[in-house]
Amino acid sequence: MSSYAPPRPPRSTPEPNAPVRRYARANGRNRAIALTFVLLMVLSIYAGRIFDLMVVQGDQLAATGQGLRMRTLPLPADRGPIYDSQGAPLAITVESRNVTADQNLIADPAEAAARLAPMLGMDQADLQRRLTGDDIFVYVAKGLSPEQWRQIQALKIRGIFSEKTTRRVYPGGTLAANVLGFVNAEGVGSGGLEMALDRRLHGVDGSRTFEQGAAGQAIPSAEDVLREPVPGQGVQLTLNRDIQYVAQRAIATRVKEAAAASGDVLVIEAKTGRVLAMATAPTFDPNDYRHADEDHMGNRPVSEIYEPGSTGKLLTLAAVVEEGEGGPRSKIVIPPTLTRAGHTTNDHTPHGTIQRTMTGVMAESSNIGTILFADRIGGDTLYEYQRKFGMGQPSGLGFPGEENGLLPHPDRWWPTTFQALAYGQSYSVTSLQVAQVYQTIANDGVRLAPRLIDGYVDADGTFEAAPTVPGTRVVSAKTARTMRKMLENVVTQGTGKPGAIPGYRVGAKTGTAERVVKGRYSGYTASFIGLAPADDPELVVAVALQDPKNGHYGSVLAGPVFNTVMKYALQELRIAPSGTQSPKLPLEW
Repeated sequence: MSSYAPPRPPRSTPEPNAPVRRYARANGRNRAIALTFVLLMVLSIYAGRIFDLMVVQGDQLAATGQGLRMRTLPLPADRGPIYDSQGAPLAITVESRNVTADQNLIADPAEAAARLAPMLGMDQADLQRRLTGDDIFVYVAKGLSPEQWRQIQALKIRGIFSEKTTRRVYPGGTLAANVLGFVNAEGVGSGGLEMALDRRLHGVDGSRTFEQGAAGQAIPSAEDVLREPVPGQGVQLTLNRDIQYVAQRAIATRVKEAAAASGDVLVIEAKTGRVLAMATAPTFDPNDYRHADEDHMGNRPVSEIYEPGSTGKLLTLAAVVEEGEGGPRSKIVIPPTLTRAGHTTNDHTPHGTIQRTMTGVMAESSNIGTILFADRIGGDTLYEYQRKFGMGQPSGLGFPGEENGLLPHPDRWWPTTFQALAYGQSYSVTSLQVAQVYQTIANDGVRLAPRLIDGYVDADGTFEAAPTVPGTRVVSAKTARTMRKMLENVVTQGTGKPGAIPGYRVGAKTGTAERVVKGRYSGYTASFIGLAPADDPELVVAVALQDPKNGHYGSVLAGPVFNTVMKYALQELRIAPSGTQSPKLPLEW
Protein backbone atom coordinates (compact mmCIF):
# COMPACT_ATOMS: atom_id res chain seq x y z
CA MET A 1 0.00 0.00 0.00
CA SER A 2 1.47 3.27 -0.95
CA SER A 3 1.07 6.34 1.05
CA TYR A 4 0.07 9.76 -0.22
CA ALA A 5 1.41 13.09 1.12
CA PRO A 6 -0.13 16.30 -0.06
CA PRO A 7 2.36 18.79 -1.45
CA ARG A 8 3.70 21.53 0.90
CA PRO A 9 3.16 25.12 -0.05
CA PRO A 10 6.35 26.78 -1.21
CA ARG A 11 8.30 28.81 1.35
CA SER A 12 8.34 32.55 0.81
CA THR A 13 11.68 34.33 0.56
CA PRO A 14 12.17 36.94 3.39
CA GLU A 15 12.64 40.57 2.44
CA PRO A 16 16.20 41.75 2.89
CA ASN A 17 15.45 44.60 5.59
CA ALA A 18 12.74 42.90 7.60
CA PRO A 19 14.91 42.10 10.66
CA VAL A 20 16.13 45.71 10.85
CA ARG A 21 12.63 47.06 10.79
CA ARG A 22 11.55 44.64 13.48
CA TYR A 23 14.50 45.71 15.68
CA ALA A 24 13.81 49.35 15.10
CA ARG A 25 10.20 48.93 16.08
CA ALA A 26 11.18 47.09 19.19
CA ASN A 27 13.90 49.59 20.05
CA GLY A 28 11.55 52.51 19.52
CA ARG A 29 9.09 50.99 21.87
CA ASN A 30 11.86 50.52 24.42
CA ARG A 31 13.03 54.12 24.10
CA ALA A 32 9.53 55.39 24.49
CA ILE A 33 9.08 53.28 27.53
CA ALA A 34 12.45 54.47 28.91
CA LEU A 35 11.69 58.10 28.20
CA THR A 36 8.31 57.74 29.74
CA PHE A 37 9.91 56.13 32.77
CA VAL A 38 12.52 58.89 33.03
CA LEU A 39 9.85 61.53 32.60
CA LEU A 40 7.76 59.93 35.28
CA MET A 41 10.81 59.75 37.55
CA VAL A 42 11.60 63.42 36.99
CA LEU A 43 8.00 64.41 37.51
CA SER A 44 7.85 62.37 40.66
CA ILE A 45 11.04 64.00 41.94
CA TYR A 46 9.69 67.46 41.19
CA ALA A 47 6.37 66.55 42.72
CA GLY A 48 8.15 65.24 45.79
CA ARG A 49 10.28 68.36 45.99
CA ILE A 50 7.24 70.57 45.54
CA PHE A 51 5.42 68.56 48.18
CA ASP A 52 8.45 68.88 50.47
CA LEU A 53 8.74 72.62 49.89
CA MET A 54 5.03 73.37 50.09
CA VAL A 55 3.90 70.92 52.72
CA VAL A 56 6.83 69.61 54.70
CA GLN A 57 9.02 72.75 54.76
CA GLY A 58 6.42 75.30 53.83
CA ASP A 59 6.15 77.01 57.18
CA GLN A 60 9.88 76.95 57.73
CA LEU A 61 10.70 78.44 54.32
CA ALA A 62 8.03 81.05 54.69
CA ALA A 63 9.53 82.03 58.00
CA THR A 64 13.03 82.08 56.47
CA GLY A 65 11.84 84.29 53.63
CA GLN A 66 10.17 86.59 56.08
CA GLY A 67 13.28 86.52 58.23
CA LEU A 68 15.33 87.83 55.34
CA ARG A 69 12.91 90.74 55.14
CA MET A 70 12.78 91.34 58.88
CA ARG A 71 14.92 94.07 60.40
CA THR A 72 15.54 94.81 64.09
CA LEU A 73 16.48 98.31 65.09
CA PRO A 74 17.82 99.03 68.57
CA LEU A 75 15.98 101.66 70.56
CA PRO A 76 18.52 102.99 73.06
CA ALA A 77 17.21 104.01 76.43
CA ASP A 78 17.58 107.66 77.37
CA ARG A 79 20.58 107.92 79.64
CA GLY A 80 19.73 109.50 82.96
CA PRO A 81 20.80 113.13 83.39
CA ILE A 82 23.33 114.32 85.95
CA TYR A 83 22.45 117.46 87.92
CA ASP A 84 24.30 119.66 90.34
CA SER A 85 22.97 120.18 93.87
CA GLN A 86 20.60 122.92 92.67
CA GLY A 87 19.18 120.92 89.76
CA ALA A 88 21.29 122.53 87.03
CA PRO A 89 22.13 119.98 84.30
CA LEU A 90 25.76 118.86 84.08
CA ALA A 91 25.18 115.98 81.66
CA ILE A 92 22.12 115.37 79.49
CA THR A 93 21.06 113.08 76.65
CA VAL A 94 19.76 114.47 73.35
CA GLU A 95 18.36 112.83 70.23
CA SER A 96 20.94 111.83 67.67
CA ARG A 97 21.05 109.99 64.35
CA ASN A 98 23.33 107.35 62.90
CA VAL A 99 23.43 107.32 59.09
CA THR A 100 23.28 103.82 57.58
CA ALA A 101 23.29 102.43 54.04
CA ASP A 102 22.04 99.42 52.05
CA GLN A 103 24.78 99.05 49.47
CA ASN A 104 22.52 97.02 47.16
CA LEU A 105 20.16 99.97 46.74
CA ILE A 106 22.80 102.59 45.93
CA ALA A 107 22.87 102.87 42.15
CA ASP A 108 25.96 105.07 41.89
CA PRO A 109 28.24 104.98 44.99
CA ALA A 110 30.60 107.57 43.48
CA GLU A 111 27.82 110.11 42.98
CA ALA A 112 26.31 109.40 46.40
CA ALA A 113 29.71 109.83 48.05
CA ALA A 114 30.31 113.11 46.22
CA ARG A 115 27.03 114.51 47.54
CA LEU A 116 27.33 113.16 51.09
CA ALA A 117 31.02 113.67 51.88
CA PRO A 118 30.88 117.47 52.36
CA MET A 119 27.87 117.15 54.66
CA LEU A 120 29.49 114.43 56.77
CA GLY A 121 32.95 115.93 56.79
CA MET A 122 34.35 112.68 55.39
CA ASP A 123 36.89 111.85 52.70
CA GLN A 124 34.99 111.21 49.48
CA ALA A 125 37.07 108.19 48.45
CA ASP A 126 36.69 106.56 51.84
CA LEU A 127 32.97 107.19 51.81
CA GLN A 128 32.62 105.73 48.32
CA ARG A 129 34.30 102.52 49.47
CA ARG A 130 31.90 102.35 52.39
CA LEU A 131 28.92 102.69 50.05
CA THR A 132 30.12 100.02 47.60
CA GLY A 133 29.36 96.33 48.06
CA ASP A 134 26.59 93.86 48.77
CA ASP A 135 25.92 94.53 52.45
CA ILE A 136 22.35 95.43 53.27
CA PHE A 137 23.36 97.33 56.43
CA VAL A 138 26.51 99.38 57.06
CA TYR A 139 27.13 102.41 59.25
CA VAL A 140 28.09 105.53 57.34
CA ALA A 141 28.34 108.05 60.20
CA LYS A 142 27.32 108.21 63.86
CA GLY A 143 26.19 110.89 66.26
CA LEU A 144 24.61 113.39 63.86
CA SER A 145 22.10 115.95 65.04
CA PRO A 146 18.48 115.67 63.83
CA GLU A 147 19.05 118.82 61.74
CA GLN A 148 22.05 117.26 60.00
CA TRP A 149 19.97 114.18 59.20
CA ARG A 150 17.16 116.30 57.76
CA GLN A 151 19.66 117.94 55.41
CA ILE A 152 20.93 114.54 54.28
CA GLN A 153 17.41 113.22 53.93
CA ALA A 154 16.60 116.12 51.60
CA LEU A 155 19.14 114.75 49.11
CA LYS A 156 16.82 111.74 48.57
CA ILE A 157 19.63 109.28 47.91
CA ARG A 158 18.17 105.79 47.54
CA GLY A 159 19.74 103.35 49.99
CA ILE A 160 20.64 105.94 52.65
CA PHE A 161 18.76 105.57 55.92
CA SER A 162 19.01 106.74 59.52
CA GLU A 163 18.94 105.03 62.87
CA LYS A 164 17.57 106.96 65.82
CA THR A 165 19.89 107.03 68.78
CA THR A 166 21.06 109.41 71.49
CA ARG A 167 24.13 111.48 72.26
CA ARG A 168 25.58 112.62 75.60
CA VAL A 169 26.01 116.37 75.96
CA TYR A 170 27.79 118.32 78.70
CA PRO A 171 26.31 121.85 78.72
CA GLY A 172 29.13 123.27 80.86
CA GLY A 173 31.90 121.94 78.62
CA THR A 174 34.89 121.45 80.92
CA LEU A 175 32.83 122.15 84.07
CA ALA A 176 33.39 119.25 86.50
CA ALA A 177 34.63 117.13 83.59
CA ASN A 178 37.11 115.18 85.70
CA VAL A 179 34.31 114.26 88.11
CA LEU A 180 31.73 113.44 85.44
CA GLY A 181 33.91 111.47 83.02
CA PHE A 182 32.38 110.89 79.58
CA VAL A 183 30.30 108.47 77.48
CA ASN A 184 32.05 106.80 74.55
CA ALA A 185 30.71 106.25 71.02
CA GLU A 186 29.12 102.96 72.06
CA GLY A 187 27.09 104.67 74.78
CA VAL A 188 29.14 103.28 77.66
CA GLY A 189 30.27 105.43 80.58
CA SER A 190 34.05 105.77 80.53
CA GLY A 191 35.75 107.39 83.48
CA GLY A 192 34.36 109.33 86.42
CA LEU A 193 30.79 109.06 87.59
CA GLU A 194 29.59 108.15 84.09
CA MET A 195 31.50 104.90 84.51
CA ALA A 196 30.86 104.37 88.22
CA LEU A 197 27.10 104.85 87.81
CA ASP A 198 26.78 103.42 84.29
CA ARG A 199 24.22 100.76 85.20
CA ARG A 200 21.93 103.27 86.91
CA LEU A 201 22.33 105.90 84.23
CA HIS A 202 22.09 103.65 81.19
CA GLY A 203 18.61 102.21 81.66
CA VAL A 204 17.34 99.24 79.56
CA ASP A 205 17.51 99.45 75.77
CA GLY A 206 14.46 98.53 73.67
CA SER A 207 14.05 97.41 70.06
CA ARG A 208 11.70 97.47 67.06
CA THR A 209 11.46 94.47 64.73
CA PHE A 210 9.57 94.96 61.44
CA GLU A 211 9.27 93.57 57.91
CA GLN A 212 10.82 95.86 55.35
CA GLY A 213 10.13 96.33 51.66
CA ALA A 214 12.62 96.53 48.81
CA ALA A 215 13.36 100.18 49.52
CA GLY A 216 13.97 99.52 53.20
CA GLN A 217 10.64 100.93 54.35
CA ALA A 218 8.42 99.25 56.93
CA ILE A 219 5.60 97.27 55.28
CA PRO A 220 2.25 98.45 56.62
CA SER A 221 0.12 95.75 58.27
CA ALA A 222 3.11 93.39 58.39
CA GLU A 223 4.64 92.09 61.60
CA ASP A 224 5.92 94.93 63.78
CA VAL A 225 7.16 94.20 67.32
CA LEU A 226 8.03 97.10 69.60
CA ARG A 227 9.84 96.74 72.93
CA GLU A 228 9.90 100.12 74.63
CA PRO A 229 13.18 101.23 76.23
CA VAL A 230 13.30 102.01 79.95
CA PRO A 231 15.11 105.30 80.69
CA GLY A 232 17.97 105.36 83.18
CA GLN A 233 17.89 107.07 86.54
CA GLY A 234 19.08 110.63 86.92
CA VAL A 235 21.69 111.55 89.52
CA GLN A 236 21.81 114.67 91.66
CA LEU A 237 25.30 115.51 92.83
CA THR A 238 26.49 117.49 95.82
CA LEU A 239 28.49 119.77 93.52
CA ASN A 240 27.48 123.42 93.30
CA ARG A 241 28.14 124.41 89.70
CA ASP A 242 28.88 128.06 90.55
CA ILE A 243 31.41 127.19 93.24
CA GLN A 244 32.84 124.54 90.92
CA TYR A 245 33.25 127.12 88.17
CA VAL A 246 35.05 129.60 90.43
CA ALA A 247 37.31 126.85 91.78
CA GLN A 248 38.21 125.64 88.29
CA ARG A 249 38.94 129.12 87.02
CA ALA A 250 41.05 130.01 90.06
CA ILE A 251 43.21 126.89 89.96
CA ALA A 252 43.64 126.99 86.17
CA THR A 253 44.86 130.58 86.38
CA ARG A 254 47.32 129.78 89.17
CA VAL A 255 48.65 126.65 87.44
CA LYS A 256 49.44 128.77 84.40
CA GLU A 257 51.01 131.59 86.42
CA ALA A 258 53.14 129.21 88.50
CA ALA A 259 54.06 127.06 85.48
CA ALA A 260 52.92 124.10 87.56
CA ALA A 261 52.34 120.60 86.23
CA SER A 262 48.84 120.51 87.70
CA GLY A 263 46.62 121.72 90.51
CA ASP A 264 43.39 120.88 92.28
CA VAL A 265 40.83 122.42 94.64
CA LEU A 266 38.32 120.82 97.00
CA VAL A 267 35.39 122.47 98.78
CA ILE A 268 33.72 120.30 101.43
CA GLU A 269 30.83 120.92 103.81
CA ALA A 270 32.37 120.38 107.23
CA LYS A 271 29.28 118.97 108.96
CA THR A 272 28.04 116.67 106.18
CA GLY A 273 31.06 115.63 104.11
CA ARG A 274 29.30 116.81 100.93
CA VAL A 275 31.77 117.83 98.24
CA LEU A 276 30.67 121.17 96.78
CA ALA A 277 33.56 121.49 94.33
CA MET A 278 36.26 119.16 93.03
CA ALA A 279 38.35 121.03 90.49
CA THR A 280 41.36 119.93 88.46
CA ALA A 281 43.69 121.78 86.11
CA PRO A 282 44.49 121.07 83.34
CA THR A 283 41.17 119.52 82.40
CA PHE A 284 39.33 118.42 79.22
CA ASP A 285 36.02 118.80 77.40
CA PRO A 286 33.95 115.58 77.58
CA ASN A 287 32.00 116.75 74.51
CA ASP A 288 35.23 116.26 72.55
CA TYR A 289 36.97 113.55 74.57
CA ARG A 290 38.57 111.99 71.47
CA HIS A 291 40.95 114.93 71.23
CA ALA A 292 41.67 115.18 74.96
CA ASP A 293 45.06 114.57 76.55
CA GLU A 294 44.75 111.34 78.51
CA ASP A 295 46.91 112.77 81.30
CA HIS A 296 44.30 115.48 81.89
CA MET A 297 41.25 113.20 82.10
CA GLY A 298 41.75 111.76 85.58
CA ASN A 299 40.36 113.17 88.82
CA ARG A 300 43.55 114.30 90.58
CA PRO A 301 42.09 115.08 94.04
CA VAL A 302 41.45 111.34 94.48
CA SER A 303 43.93 109.71 92.09
CA GLU A 304 47.21 111.59 92.60
CA ILE A 305 49.23 110.93 95.74
CA TYR A 306 51.95 113.14 97.21
CA GLU A 307 53.59 113.87 100.54
CA PRO A 308 51.49 116.47 102.38
CA GLY A 309 54.31 118.34 104.08
CA SER A 310 53.36 120.96 106.65
CA THR A 311 49.60 120.58 106.20
CA GLY A 312 50.13 117.21 107.90
CA LYS A 313 51.43 118.89 111.06
CA LEU A 314 47.83 119.51 112.14
CA LEU A 315 47.37 115.76 112.47
CA THR A 316 50.54 115.31 114.52
CA LEU A 317 49.84 118.14 116.93
CA ALA A 318 46.18 117.12 117.30
CA ALA A 319 47.38 113.69 118.42
CA VAL A 320 49.68 115.31 121.00
CA VAL A 321 46.83 117.45 122.37
CA GLU A 322 44.37 114.52 122.42
CA GLU A 323 46.88 112.41 124.35
CA GLY A 324 47.23 115.19 126.92
CA GLU A 325 50.90 115.78 126.11
CA GLY A 326 50.60 119.40 125.10
CA GLY A 327 48.37 122.38 124.37
CA PRO A 328 48.42 125.67 122.48
CA ARG A 329 50.55 127.34 125.17
CA SER A 330 52.92 124.41 125.78
CA LYS A 331 56.55 125.53 125.64
CA ILE A 332 59.46 124.06 123.74
CA VAL A 333 63.04 125.02 122.90
CA ILE A 334 63.90 124.61 119.25
CA PRO A 335 67.56 124.24 118.26
CA PRO A 336 68.90 125.54 114.90
CA THR A 337 68.99 121.97 113.52
CA LEU A 338 68.10 118.49 114.70
CA THR A 339 70.33 115.53 113.79
CA ARG A 340 69.16 111.96 114.31
CA ALA A 341 70.37 108.68 112.80
CA GLY A 342 72.79 110.63 110.66
CA HIS A 343 70.06 112.84 109.14
CA THR A 344 69.79 116.57 109.87
CA THR A 345 66.42 118.31 109.87
CA ASN A 346 66.13 122.06 109.26
CA ASP A 347 63.30 124.56 109.37
CA HIS A 348 62.39 126.41 106.18
CA THR A 349 63.94 129.62 107.59
CA PRO A 350 67.35 129.36 109.31
CA HIS A 351 67.37 130.43 112.96
CA GLY A 352 69.33 130.07 116.18
CA THR A 353 67.94 128.45 119.31
CA ILE A 354 64.41 129.78 119.79
CA GLN A 355 61.61 129.34 122.30
CA ARG A 356 58.17 128.62 120.90
CA THR A 357 54.74 127.52 122.06
CA MET A 358 52.86 124.78 120.25
CA THR A 359 50.82 127.54 118.59
CA GLY A 360 54.09 129.17 117.50
CA VAL A 361 55.34 125.86 116.10
CA MET A 362 52.21 125.56 113.97
CA ALA A 363 52.03 129.24 113.01
CA GLU A 364 55.66 129.30 111.86
CA SER A 365 55.49 125.74 110.52
CA SER A 366 58.55 124.49 112.38
CA ASN A 367 59.66 120.98 111.38
CA ILE A 368 61.97 120.68 114.38
CA GLY A 369 59.33 121.87 116.87
CA THR A 370 56.79 119.39 115.50
CA ILE A 371 59.25 116.51 115.87
CA LEU A 372 59.99 117.47 119.47
CA PHE A 373 56.28 117.56 120.34
CA ALA A 374 55.75 114.23 118.51
CA ASP A 375 58.46 112.70 120.71
CA ARG A 376 56.03 113.04 123.61
CA ILE A 377 53.64 110.44 122.15
CA GLY A 378 56.05 108.19 120.24
CA GLY A 379 55.88 106.48 116.85
CA ASP A 380 53.26 103.82 117.56
CA THR A 381 50.76 106.36 118.88
CA LEU A 382 51.41 108.73 116.00
CA TYR A 383 50.79 105.89 113.56
CA GLU A 384 47.51 105.03 115.29
CA TYR A 385 46.25 108.60 114.87
CA GLN A 386 47.33 108.71 111.26
CA ARG A 387 45.17 105.66 110.67
CA LYS A 388 42.27 107.19 112.64
CA PHE A 389 42.42 110.29 110.47
CA GLY A 390 42.17 108.08 107.37
CA MET A 391 45.71 107.93 106.06
CA GLY A 392 46.65 104.94 103.94
CA GLN A 393 43.07 103.76 103.41
CA PRO A 394 40.02 104.48 101.23
CA SER A 395 38.31 107.81 101.89
CA GLY A 396 34.84 106.31 101.59
CA LEU A 397 33.99 108.26 98.43
CA GLY A 398 34.19 105.18 96.21
CA PHE A 399 35.35 107.10 93.14
CA PRO A 400 36.85 105.12 90.21
CA GLY A 401 40.63 105.12 90.28
CA GLU A 402 40.82 106.44 93.84
CA GLU A 403 44.17 105.87 95.55
CA ASN A 404 44.57 104.86 99.18
CA GLY A 405 47.83 106.69 99.71
CA LEU A 406 50.93 105.17 101.30
CA LEU A 407 51.46 104.92 105.05
CA PRO A 408 54.34 102.70 106.17
CA HIS A 409 53.73 100.43 109.15
CA PRO A 410 56.14 100.98 112.08
CA ASP A 411 57.64 97.55 111.38
CA ARG A 412 58.96 98.96 108.11
CA TRP A 413 60.27 102.27 109.38
CA TRP A 414 63.82 103.41 108.85
CA PRO A 415 65.57 105.14 111.77
CA THR A 416 64.62 108.51 110.26
CA THR A 417 61.00 107.66 109.34
CA PHE A 418 59.35 108.80 112.57
CA GLN A 419 60.70 112.34 112.44
CA ALA A 420 59.78 112.69 108.76
CA LEU A 421 56.24 111.43 109.40
CA ALA A 422 55.83 113.98 112.19
CA TYR A 423 56.20 116.95 109.87
CA GLY A 424 54.39 115.49 106.84
CA GLN A 425 56.95 113.59 104.80
CA SER A 426 57.60 109.86 104.17
CA TYR A 427 53.90 109.11 103.70
CA SER A 428 51.62 109.94 100.79
CA VAL A 429 48.05 111.16 100.59
CA THR A 430 45.49 112.35 98.10
CA SER A 431 44.16 115.88 98.34
CA LEU A 432 40.85 114.43 99.51
CA GLN A 433 42.50 112.49 102.35
CA VAL A 434 44.38 115.46 103.76
CA ALA A 435 41.26 117.62 103.36
CA GLN A 436 39.44 115.06 105.52
CA VAL A 437 41.85 115.78 108.37
CA TYR A 438 40.66 119.39 108.34
CA GLN A 439 37.03 118.34 107.93
CA THR A 440 37.44 116.20 111.06
CA ILE A 441 38.79 119.13 113.07
CA ALA A 442 36.06 121.41 111.67
CA ASN A 443 33.38 118.86 112.64
CA ASP A 444 34.36 118.69 116.32
CA GLY A 445 36.58 115.66 115.86
CA VAL A 446 34.24 113.41 113.83
CA ARG A 447 35.53 112.21 110.46
CA LEU A 448 32.86 111.84 107.78
CA ALA A 449 33.05 109.88 104.55
CA PRO A 450 33.05 112.41 101.69
CA ARG A 451 29.95 112.41 99.48
CA LEU A 452 29.44 113.35 95.83
CA ILE A 453 25.85 112.13 95.42
CA ASP A 454 22.75 113.57 97.06
CA GLY A 455 20.36 111.09 95.46
CA TYR A 456 18.78 109.54 92.38
CA VAL A 457 15.88 110.79 90.27
CA ASP A 458 13.50 108.47 88.40
CA ALA A 459 11.99 109.44 85.04
CA ASP A 460 8.74 110.37 86.80
CA GLY A 461 10.59 112.76 89.13
CA THR A 462 10.68 110.50 92.18
CA PHE A 463 13.73 111.31 94.31
CA GLU A 464 15.66 108.62 96.19
CA ALA A 465 18.14 110.00 98.72
CA ALA A 466 21.59 108.42 98.72
CA PRO A 467 22.46 106.51 101.90
CA THR A 468 24.74 108.18 104.42
CA VAL A 469 27.45 106.59 106.56
CA PRO A 470 27.85 107.39 110.27
CA GLY A 471 30.95 109.38 111.18
CA THR A 472 33.98 108.17 113.13
CA ARG A 473 35.17 109.88 116.29
CA VAL A 474 38.90 110.64 115.95
CA VAL A 475 39.55 113.26 118.64
CA SER A 476 37.34 114.95 121.22
CA ALA A 477 35.33 118.07 120.48
CA LYS A 478 37.55 119.89 122.96
CA THR A 479 40.71 118.94 121.09
CA ALA A 480 39.08 119.95 117.79
CA ARG A 481 38.18 123.39 119.16
CA THR A 482 41.73 123.82 120.48
CA MET A 483 43.21 122.98 117.08
CA ARG A 484 40.88 125.42 115.32
CA LYS A 485 42.10 128.25 117.56
CA MET A 486 45.68 127.36 116.72
CA LEU A 487 44.82 127.31 113.00
CA GLU A 488 43.32 130.79 113.34
CA ASN A 489 46.63 132.06 114.69
CA VAL A 490 48.39 130.62 111.61
CA VAL A 491 46.25 133.06 109.59
CA THR A 492 46.45 136.03 111.96
CA GLN A 493 50.10 135.71 113.01
CA GLY A 494 51.85 133.11 110.88
CA THR A 495 52.39 131.76 107.37
CA GLY A 496 48.67 131.64 106.53
CA LYS A 497 48.02 135.38 106.20
CA PRO A 498 46.91 135.07 102.53
CA GLY A 499 43.88 133.13 103.80
CA ALA A 500 42.40 136.04 105.78
CA ILE A 501 38.88 137.07 104.73
CA PRO A 502 37.39 140.28 106.15
CA GLY A 503 34.46 139.62 108.49
CA TYR A 504 35.18 135.90 108.91
CA ARG A 505 37.33 133.97 111.33
CA VAL A 506 39.51 131.69 109.21
CA GLY A 507 41.81 128.88 110.31
CA ALA A 508 44.32 127.41 107.87
CA LYS A 509 47.69 125.74 107.39
CA THR A 510 50.26 126.09 104.63
CA GLY A 511 52.29 123.28 103.10
CA THR A 512 55.50 123.17 101.08
CA ALA A 513 56.59 119.57 100.58
CA GLU A 514 59.25 117.96 98.44
CA ARG A 515 57.83 115.69 95.73
CA VAL A 516 58.94 112.13 95.20
CA VAL A 517 59.53 111.36 91.52
CA LYS A 518 60.78 107.87 90.61
CA GLY A 519 62.04 107.29 94.12
CA ARG A 520 63.87 110.61 94.48
CA TYR A 521 62.86 114.03 95.72
CA SER A 522 62.39 116.48 92.86
CA GLY A 523 60.31 119.66 92.87
CA TYR A 524 57.61 120.69 95.35
CA THR A 525 53.96 120.45 96.25
CA ALA A 526 52.56 123.81 97.36
CA SER A 527 49.35 123.57 99.39
CA PHE A 528 46.98 125.57 101.55
CA ILE A 529 44.08 124.07 103.52
CA GLY A 530 41.67 125.84 105.83
CA LEU A 531 38.22 126.15 107.35
CA ALA A 532 35.69 128.93 107.94
CA PRO A 533 34.05 130.39 109.91
CA ALA A 534 36.52 129.04 112.46
CA ASP A 535 34.17 129.69 115.40
CA ASP A 536 31.46 127.50 113.79
CA PRO A 537 32.97 125.86 110.70
CA GLU A 538 30.83 125.28 107.65
CA LEU A 539 33.38 124.84 104.87
CA VAL A 540 36.79 123.32 104.25
CA VAL A 541 38.80 124.39 101.20
CA ALA A 542 41.95 122.55 100.13
CA VAL A 543 44.31 123.74 97.38
CA ALA A 544 47.38 121.96 95.96
CA LEU A 545 49.76 122.73 93.11
CA GLN A 546 52.19 120.12 91.83
CA ASP A 547 55.72 120.91 90.67
CA PRO A 548 55.41 124.72 90.26
CA LYS A 549 58.37 126.40 88.54
CA ASN A 550 57.61 130.01 89.48
CA GLY A 551 57.95 129.75 93.25
CA HIS A 552 57.12 126.85 95.56
CA TYR A 553 55.75 128.11 98.90
CA GLY A 554 52.20 127.10 99.69
CA SER A 555 51.37 130.44 101.30
CA VAL A 556 52.36 132.37 98.19
CA LEU A 557 51.05 130.07 95.45
CA ALA A 558 48.07 128.24 96.97
CA GLY A 559 46.99 130.82 99.57
CA PRO A 560 45.41 133.28 97.09
CA VAL A 561 43.46 130.45 95.43
CA PHE A 562 42.13 129.39 98.83
CA ASN A 563 41.10 132.98 99.55
CA THR A 564 39.26 133.40 96.25
CA VAL A 565 37.36 130.13 96.48
CA MET A 566 36.52 130.32 100.19
CA LYS A 567 35.32 133.91 99.95
CA TYR A 568 33.05 133.11 97.01
CA ALA A 569 31.67 129.94 98.62
CA LEU A 570 30.82 131.77 101.87
CA GLN A 571 28.91 134.39 99.91
CA GLU A 572 27.26 131.92 97.53
CA LEU A 573 25.93 129.86 100.43
CA ARG A 574 24.96 132.96 102.41
CA ILE A 575 27.01 131.94 105.44
CA ALA A 576 26.88 134.74 107.99
CA PRO A 577 30.11 136.51 108.99
CA SER A 578 31.66 135.76 112.36
CA GLY A 579 30.41 137.81 115.26
CA THR A 580 33.65 137.62 117.23
CA GLN A 581 37.37 138.17 116.75
CA SER A 582 39.96 135.40 116.48
CA PRO A 583 41.71 134.67 119.78
CA LYS A 584 45.34 135.74 119.91
CA LEU A 585 47.57 133.06 121.36
CA PRO A 586 51.27 133.51 122.23
CA LEU A 587 53.74 132.14 119.67
CA GLU A 588 56.84 132.34 121.86
CA TRP A 589 57.81 132.53 125.52
